[in-house]
Amino acid sequence: MPITYLHTMVRVKDLDETIAFFKLLGLKERRRSENEKGRFTLVFLCPPEQDDGHADVELTYNWDGDEDLPSDSRHFGHLAYTVDDIYGMCQALMDAGVTINRPPRDGHMAFVRSPDNISIELLQKGDAKPPQEPWTSMENTGHW
Repeated sequence: MPITYLHTMVRVKDLDETIAFFKLLGLKERRRSENEKGRFTLVFLCPPEQDDGHADVELTYNWDGDEDLPSDSRHFGHLAYTVDDIYGMCQALMDAGVTINRPPRDGHMAFVRSPDNISIELLQKGDAKPPQEPWTSMENTGHW
């Protein structure tokens, strides 16, 4: 029986802040639904060229809060995206105040975290870029 990837769901505490973070990565809002009875909002984000619903991140925002959830959302692993220019993406994220937890020292891979502590892996599309500063000298920050 064939199986098709649909999305990864993550719970968020501040919907607007989290959407702004994912927009820095280049994702766009594909769909949103508000559920008055269940008191939650679902927002589906995707890369612009993959808006068929098969590469979505589903943000779940519970209107009454999620204070009983663990503070570290790492239990599910991470979300991974390829990017055209890993150095340019990491610089744009740093310029916006995002910590680069695992810098792209190898020109291939970096990790950052969303405002809700969601681990995001960024991978250089195609071959790794040649190592360059300031990335080669940067140490890891926190955990990723």
